[in-house]
Amino acid sequence: MGRFTGLSTLLGHRRLGLCATSSFALLVSLVCLSSTSNVDAATTPRIASTCNVIADAVAAPSTTDQLITVIAPSMRSSVASLEVFQRVGTCFHLVDGPYGANVGGNGLTTHHREGDDTTPIGLFAIQSTMYGVDANPGVTYRYHRLVCGDWWDEQSSSALYNHFVHVGCGTSPSFGGDSERLWEVTPQYDYFAVIAYNRRPVVPGRGSAIFLHVSIGAPTTGCVAIPRVDLLRVLRFLRPSQHPMMYISTRQLLPG
Repeated sequence: MGRFTGLSTLLGHRRLGLCATSSFALLVSLVCLSSTSNVDAATTPRIASTCNVIADAVAAPSTTDQLITVIAPSMRSSVASLEVFQRVGTCFHLVDGPYGANVGGNGLTTHHREGDDTTPIGLFAIQSTMYGVDANPGVTYRYHRLVCGDWWDEQSSSALYNHFVHVGCGTSPSFGGDSERLWEVTPQYDYFAVIAYNRRPVVPGRGSAIFLHVSIGAPTTGCVAIPRVDLLRVLRFLRPSQHPMMYISTRQLLPG
């Protein structure tokens, strides 16, 4: 869902990073990482020294060592704050953000439906392939550079609803609705990760194409969008072996 519906003001951001071999080393930048962190210290030179109460309250699986939170001020807000966390020991530490994020023009919801211009609330995995109109920016995920004929099926009645589909360039696909010609959506889809909403199982009408993509400074129709330079830092940081997840919510609904 890369279409947009208005303007909004982005929040400021700061760059943090990650490195740790013990709890004391969290206070020192550019030290060696533990063998389990699998993060490049050259691009992530700092980490918060304390556990994060909000991230630790999220019911993330024990296998999830990287967590992205997207927290909006209210259900009706079209802006949010995005932060990135790394599990160190038994708790999550802030490693990047906060970044100003754009979300759905009609806010957030726990009952997202196709075409309602809301961002779904919940805890979601990051799918195994990242995409983009531009070349692989150096992510560790499998990466597919978009070409003519690459679509996202957004027709609820289609057998491939909420899936990436390639058809011959110049060929009309069998599905319709608001399905997107991914290769033509720029700069929003220069790079994006797929948020695994409505995937297992895929329920017709529950919504499709919920991505983390490049922001143009406007509300989305359901995706989460942040500025290009910030998105690249986040995408490069994520490691599939650490089973990253994204938690989308509002301040009022925060756990604990």
